[in-house]
Amino acid sequence: MPDTSPDFQSFASTEQVAETTTRRLLAAAEHAIAERGRFQIVLAGGRTPQAVYRRLVDQPADWARWHVFFGDERCLPADDPERNSLAARAVWLDRVPIPPDNIHPIRAELGAGPAAARYAGLIRDRLPFDLVLLGLGEDGHTASLFPGHAIPDAALVMPVHDAPKPPPDRVSLTPLALGSSRAILILVTGRGKHEALARWRAGADLPVSRIVTSGRLEVLMDAEAAGD
Repeated sequence: MPDTSPDFQSFASTEQVAETTTRRLLAAAEHAIAERGRFQIVLAGGRTPQAVYRRLVDQPADWARWHVFFGDERCLPADDPERNSLAARAVWLDRVPIPPDNIHPIRAELGAGPAAARYAGLIRDRLPFDLVLLGLGEDGHTASLFPGHAIPDAALVMPVHDAPKPPPDRVSLTPLALGSSRAILILVTGRGKHEALARWRAGADLPVSRIVTSGRLEVLMDAEAAGD
């Protein structure tokens, strides 16, 4: 059986994590397009992924064959700048020639339940993804999967209520959907993430520990997060 354990890799700085991630994304896209004619990526919110998105703007890529999905979304108005999809558009997606129909936002403005059902229907026939990008919060959450919250085993997308950080209502892909990917990159940077990362590596039952894939799962962390 293949080794499904995470591959933890430490880098000297946040910038090196972002640069390495950018190269990995472009290489994965080139390979997927050569093999299957398209590249399906799931994006993460947060500060470190934003640094990656900014770097992608100036890179040559076959953008017309990229298909962009989102790991989670906040239940806010469609034009709220705090939404993950709008943040990604502002720094990257609207600045490269990805066809609008290839960008698949979560319609979280419909409410958590309806939006989750709608997105599950959208991604069901798209699996597996080619690459999933994730982060790790200081409280141990990933996407909008929070410690101590029930996660359904069979669902691909779930509504999230009473999130411990605002807004309380969200939509998130589940570990089942996130793990259905040929590759997963989890970016962990900053001293504030050190405790959550250490707990995960020590075997704590965090949502991120429930993500299992038959593909490759790499954790790219900077020295501050790793405690080097």
